[in-house]
Amino acid sequence: MATQLKRNSKYSEAEWTARQELAACYRIFAMMGWDEMIFNHITVKLDDQEGAFLINPYGMHFSEVTASSLIKIDIDGNKLDEDNPWHVNKAGFVQHSLFHRVLPDAHAIIHTHTTATVAVCGLEGGLQPVNFYACNFMGQLAYHDFEGVTVREEEGARLVEHLGDKRILMLRNHGPVVMGKSLSDAFIKYWALQRACEIQLATMSMGKPILVEEDVIKVHQRDLYMAAIPGQSGKAEFDAMVRKVDKIDTSWRD
Repeated sequence: MATQLKRNSKYSEAEWTARQELAACYRIFAMMGWDEMIFNHITVKLDDQEGAFLINPYGMHFSEVTASSLIKIDIDGNKLDEDNPWHVNKAGFVQHSLFHRVLPDAHAIIHTHTTATVAVCGLEGGLQPVNFYACNFMGQLAYHDFEGVTVREEEGARLVEHLGDKRILMLRNHGPVVMGKSLSDAFIKYWALQRACEIQLATMSMGKPILVEEDVIKVHQRDLYMAAIPGQSGKAEFDAMVRKVDKIDTSWRD
């Protein structure tokens, strides 16, 4: 990410870095139109504090989020920084806490309700190999049938079962849950998924799509990662978007 401002003395260096990265991510989502009024969440695990996570303040728009306004919570959604006056949408953290709890590699989790992703989640067959970006995800998405608002703990076992070894769960009729080993990793997965869904909607609105053959998909996925920087999934792309956000407003850094 771009050069950090001086660390807020209330927080460890690691926590302040995580706060600035997550605040920047919320501003990127707002800039890209991926926000949903005051709803939806992006959460990250704090590496230097066992069982601690950051989440957006409930009631604050993504475009208003700052590093210091993010709320630190435990795995059950209870506030750990009591001096923060904002509330936590504990119901919205249910599915995030479930995956953070059982998946050690789920460092960052994104859940949205964008038109394109929700539309594809509500389509029979879900995401289909009709474009470049969609081919990235063939065989790598899990699906879970809609059971109503995901606030009941008993649904958790089915969510985990249906996710299996995948790290993107398409909640049918609802929206995607994207998990990453880092925030930039989750971001680049989400960006590509969003593009895949947008292009699928446009393609299918014009007529019968051309489906990419399975053998071509395998070649595509094999070669896709040749251009990636090892160990830095999404970092260059995330940093570029942070620079765009900074041209609009740098208040997220506070």
